Amino acid sequence: MSWRTVVISNRCKLDLKLGYMVVRGEETKRVFLDEIALLIVENIAVSITGCLLSALIEKKVKVIFCDEKRNPSAELAPYYGSHDCSRKVKTQIGWCDELKGIIWTEIVAEKIRKQAEFLEHIGKRKEAEMLRGYLTEIEYRDITNREGHAAKVYFNSLFGMDFTRNLECPTNAALNYGYTLLLSAFNREITANGYLTQLGIFHDNMFNQFNLSSDLMEPFRCVIDRHVWKNEYQKFDKEEKYSMLSLLSEILMINNTNQTVLNTIKIYTRSVFDALNDSDSSLILFPHI
Repeated sequence: MSWRTVVISNRCKLDLKLGYMVVRGEETKRVFLDEIALLIVENIAVSITGCLLSALIEKKVKVIFCDEKRNPSAELAPYYGSHDCSRKVKTQIGWCDELKGIIWTEIVAEKIRKQAEFLEHIGKRKEAEMLRGYLTEIEYRDITNREGHAAKVYFNSLFGMDFTRNLECPTNAALNYGYTLLLSAFNREITANGYLTQLGIFHDNMFNQFNLSSDLMEPFRCVIDRHVWKNEYQKFDKEEKYSMLSLLSEILMINNTNQTVLNTIKIYTRSVFDALNDSDSSLILFPHI
């Protein structure tokens, strides 16, 4: 099972040899492909051979490319992640709107529940109770936008009353970077299961290639929020980004087992597909965060 997160920071050439990714820079290093879950190419001066890219796709390794500021800007996403993806896409197109609404309502409720639990954990009991109140008011497809009301209370409780998600600051830079990592992990699992990231169950933006990933990742945002709150970033540069990468290897509990965040995403994502295909929202396995 793949488990490594590999970050390429310096100018080098990446090649393939005998099942290993070979990193040719000031020193030559090798990493066994079967061990790599996530490859992040931070330096725009890195060159990669076509045979390595082909092997990375075959092994379903998530590859993220960064811009000149070392922020994630693109990723390697295969067209075909499963042998029966044509059938999966037809099934995805056929998911009924009512069922998608029920699944989305469950996902939103779980997101707010986790936000309330985190606020309770850090001693924000009054605000946690407010979020639990919003939970009792959630309607089908969250038509009254309890998620938005909860988010305002939640972020102000964590980062102060002057904080907004539009503010240019290290806190938002850290949140955005972490959410991008989560989004990429969900893109990997969705495509590996043969579905399209573009076709969401709630998100439906014609300019968003990752509508479904944006839907499914919602209950996991608290993993990033918790880390950013704890570190109180005054800047968010290279070292801070490295520390956030370690979150993907943190241990969460799901279905009464301890799993890394990456494996938890895999189990949860498959359970959502089971719920959609069997018309049974009780099949969703949410993690304990």
